[in-house]
Amino acid sequence: MSDSLKMNSQGEMSGNAPDHGDDRDQRPMKQDRRVLHSREVLHRAMIELVLESGYEAVTIKDIVERAGVSRSTFYVHYKSKEDLLTDGMAELRALLVAHQEAALGTKAGVGERCLGFSFALFEHAQTYRDIYRVLVGERGSAIIMNRMRSLLADLVSRDLAAIVPKVEQGQIPRSALTQFVVGALMSILAWWMDRKSNISPAEVDAIFRRLTIPALVAAFDGAISKADGAETSGQAGSPEPACA
Repeated sequence: MSDSLKMNSQGEMSGNAPDHGDDRDQRPMKQDRRVLHSREVLHRAMIELVLESGYEAVTIKDIVERAGVSRSTFYVHYKSKEDLLTDGMAELRALLVAHQEAALGTKAGVGERCLGFSFALFEHAQTYRDIYRVLVGERGSAIIMNRMRSLLADLVSRDLAAIVPKVEQGQIPRSALTQFVVGALMSILAWWMDRKSNISPAEVDAIFRRLTIPALVAAFDGAISKADGAETSGQAGSPEPACA
């Protein structure tokens, strides 16, 4: 999360800073680097400490001592340790929404259009594995996990509403299906983060989709087929089909 912030910030500075040929044009870059360095060492310290002792046991005092910065430096950037840990979640949501909208905008079958953000989520989790081990693992916080569940529930709810705009009488409520999918996604994420294996994001995404897509189709009892007019199929790029 901090790496992408670094790229964005430095890109903006290098692209927009005027060349005056003196030290003045170097000050914003130096300041920007100091900000990024402070954020990175605080993130690293937080993740290390939570993985060692659990979220609840970690204090801001522990974090700043491990990071080698002052307490005042911490509060310049973050309001709390929760704020520190979830920094970048808005960026994650934007990434997943972009993938979701791209998938929903295609004319592919339901298996490809539905939950089109899942592969991007697993790729992101692979890149920031230590952070996700804290977000969805046993050593994390219920508050943090609820933030993650809320983000995913919003995405899933949007997805289901787009696939089947109207739920017929007698069908399973969309809110129940949303919780089912979010629970499955969080469980698969936690299982994958805890495994010391070489399962790729594409492979774990295929596992998730094989478990959930058929269940969603069955839950809507034919409504998906009527709304979509296409057969369900696997997500493009996955090593296995999304539906059995």
